[in-house]
Amino acid sequence: MLLVPCPYCEETLPEVEFAYAGEAHVVRPHPRVTDEAWRDFLYIRTNAKGPHRERWRHVHGCGRYFNAVRDTVSDRILTTYAAGASTPEIGDGA
Repeated sequence: MLLVPCPYCEETLPEVEFAYAGEAHVVRPHPRVTDEAWRDFLYIRTNAKGPHRERWRHVHGCGRYFNAVRDTVSDRILTTYAAGASTPEIGDGA
């Protein structure tokens, strides 16, 4: 079971309390872009092996969005941080 710490509620709860909301820090392109650029924004994401920045929502709690760094190899949440906060530095071996 994946345990997710909510940075707002300051509780670590099972994954069923949360909803995955995609890759974090994806910048929306300008409205006048090519079809290829719009396709890339909608569908192309990194498929990192190791630490990966993600966006989550605490659905059955405070309801707020936050960011998490999850290790895709071990499927562990390494850290969570508030939406809008600067991205923490996480080494590949963390």
